[in-house]
Amino acid sequence: MLELDPLPCWKYLTEEQRRARTAALVEDVESEVAARRKRTGAKPLGVAAVLAQSPLQRPKKTKKSPAPTFHAASKAVRLELRDAYAWFVAAYRAAAEKLRAGVRDVVFPRGSFPPALPFVDG
Repeated sequence: MLELDPLPCWKYLTEEQRRARTAALVEDVESEVAARRKRTGAKPLGVAAVLAQSPLQRPKKTKKSPAPTFHAASKAVRLELRDAYAWFVAAYRAAAEKLRAGVRDVVFPRGSFPPALPFVDG
């Protein structure tokens, strides 16, 4: 039997309370899907159709959109991450330019690796 530890945020709950919350979450998802199916007219495949599919067959249509640069909980967080990354890149490029100009005590952004210095035979 597989034994799962409770989610850290639910550790203080009793097992019965955790089961009730899990059931409520599943019920929410099922009602959202039912509403979407009603809106779009989509129907589930069913057991026979799923079992008839080959697991090795490729889908007829695939999504062509590129992966997002950042996965985030909201658009605001995604934009904040994008801005932070832009700052990081600008700071790195400025530091690399100083290094190329001969400044040896330049500080690179935290978490980055400076480019290698040119080899000097000496």
